[in-house]
Amino acid sequence: MNSKRVILELGSGNDLHGGDYTKAAIRAVEDAIHHSSLSLIRSLDVDLATMRVEVTVGVQQPDEVDPAAVQATLPVGQVNVRVVKGGLDVADEAVGDVAVIASAAVAVSLDLP
Repeated sequence: MNSKRVILELGSGNDLHGGDYTKAAIRAVEDAIHHSSLSLIRSLDVDLATMRVEVTVGVQQPDEVDPAAVQATLPVGQVNVRVVKGGLDVADEAVGDVAVIASAAVAVSLDLP
């Protein structure tokens, strides 16, 4: 069997006030997965627990993201979360606040003949 990527979904999320990178990352992943239905996988009669789910999240401060919290948002599969530099911080210097914008890619792979 060969592992093949069958789904790639993209999303963005933000934390408008408070600079919470984990919150923005979770919202980006949720945005991505809410654009999908796993009907193809269900029609193949695949055990959802065997899916490999690779999540890549981009934020300006990768060390500020809790990967376990992001992983917990995925309902099925063997999930791996990777956080990289990306996204965008938009400072509001007048009030000392920052809006954090995260980008996410969620890729699902299956073992297929």
